[in-house]
This record gives sequence, structure tokens and C-alpha cells, in this order.
Amino acid sequence: MKLSQVATIRTRFPEAHFWIVRRGSIQRCGEPTRSYNPEHIGIRVERTDLLLPDYLFYCLAAIHQRGDWQRVATGTLSLVNIRVSDVRRIELSPR
Repeated sequence: MKLSQVATIRTRFPEAHFWIVRRGSIQRCGEPTRSYNPEHIGIRVERTDLLLPDYLFYCLAAIHQRGDWQRVATGTLSLVNIRVSDVRRIELSPR
């Protein structure tokens, strides 16, 4: 199941549960945050019966800390970005 099947994911989304830094340095890009910025990618979990927003926040923090976003980030020099479609394609699998 893809993340887009259980959550709404878009920019300019102040109603989101949390946001992912979309643009910045390679170290910050993809980092989840609780601070709203219209440029960040907002994630609002719609199917809370399947996935808790706080759990997803920490899962995405682990993805960021592992450096997984560095492989999909595009850009040059000190400014890179990830796309909303990259976040929507995240696969969720029960373990």
C-alpha cells in the first residue's frame, strides 16, 4: 500500500498533521517537522484506523536519518529538493 492511499499529501497545507522539508540543503531535505511552512510538503493521515500520525512522523524521521532522501533529491550544489510525488510513492508494509 502506498502512503497516498491513507494520507493527503500536498504543499500549502496548514491542516496537515506534520510537514516534510521539501527544499534546502542535502542534510535538511526530507526532514519531518511540526512547523508549518507553505513550501513544505504537508501530510495528513486520513485513515487513522490504519496508521497513527505520530507513528508515521517517527518513521519518516528514520527514513531521513538513514539518508534515503539523498538518493531521490534533485538539484545542484547546496540547494536540493524532493517532489510531492516522491512522498506519495512511499510504500507502507506491515511488519
